[in-house]
Amino acid sequence: MPIAGKATLTQYIIEERRRHPGATGALNAVITDVSLACKAISRKVAHGALADMLGSATSRNVQGEEQKTLDVLSNDMFLRTNEWGGHVAGMVSEEMEAPYVPPQQSPRGKYLLLFDPLDGSSNIDVNVAVGSIFSILRAPTADRDARPEDFLQPGTQQVGAGYAIYGPSTMLVLTLGNGTHAFTLDPQLGEWVLSHPNLRIPARTSEFAINASNSRFWEPAVKRYVDECLAGREGPRGIDFNMRWIASLVAETHRILMRGGVFMYPRDSKEAGRAGRLRLLYEACPISFLIEQAGGMASTGRRRLMTVEPEAIHQRIGLVFGSSDEVARVEAYHAEAPQDTYHAPLFGKRGLFATAA
Repeated sequence: MPIAGKATLTQYIIEERRRHPGATGALNAVITDVSLACKAISRKVAHGALADMLGSATSRNVQGEEQKTLDVLSNDMFLRTNEWGGHVAGMVSEEMEAPYVPPQQSPRGKYLLLFDPLDGSSNIDVNVAVGSIFSILRAPTADRDARPEDFLQPGTQQVGAGYAIYGPSTMLVLTLGNGTHAFTLDPQLGEWVLSHPNLRIPARTSEFAINASNSRFWEPAVKRYVDECLAGREGPRGIDFNMRWIASLVAETHRILMRGGVFMYPRDSKEAGRAGRLRLLYEACPISFLIEQAGGMASTGRRRLMTVEPEAIHQRIGLVFGSSDEVARVEAYHAEAPQDTYHAPLFGKRGLFATAA
């Protein structure tokens, strides 16, 4: 271990492979290719306006959202680094309507790669931390082009997941089902160094993250939970809570992995036809895998998220994750009372988050 006694990402995945004598090394190769894409994206993000990387790409993705210049570039980097090696049979991205299959001259592998190439891209222009999220599944049938239905696997079927965060330092957070581990990019060596092994989320917390501007659309169980947190020491919880909201899933996840907390992007009535806002396959599932491997919980608000059977590639869902005691409390509130009966004084006509009469 030549870097101050710490392992590199390469050493870590080789050691993991040795734990499974029948492994071919293909999973290692996928992780290596993903990590290369993340290094390249990190450089582009760091240059920002100096490299003309900011602003809109004057196009929209499959969800109808405006694409940033770096959204398009990051998506291309993921495709280019992973299409040629013969380790994936197909890829799904937030930025593409249909699955992507490697060029005909490239062999097909036994894994599927799903990713959000640049999460939180709306924050780029104001220099807030953004990141890339990825999930790795086994292809139902190896060595052929992946079909759309091949990607519709619950989160419990993931063989690997992670994210890169591009902040004051660039970090790669990874799980292969044996704990959650964080690697920091050494910019001089170009190596990912294991800086935070075996991350653990405390079961209890006094910090929560939610977009309070949507409070008028929340379900009663969510209103009850937030109301009680905001009531502080004098309220039913008996402690003061801090509230956070970065509007970057990667940044929110990273904070919770490093110091605990609970994140809520629940189902609400703002867009009644949607079960939530986050994408199930390439945002909610990989984040849930990381959180569970660090000892936390990840839920739809009503059930374990990793057990949800996907119905569509770009399916959306509500997500609550973090410190297990708080996630369990949110689930209990959903189960306890009829969903239209809770009176929330902080969210009423005279409350802290008053709604229109």
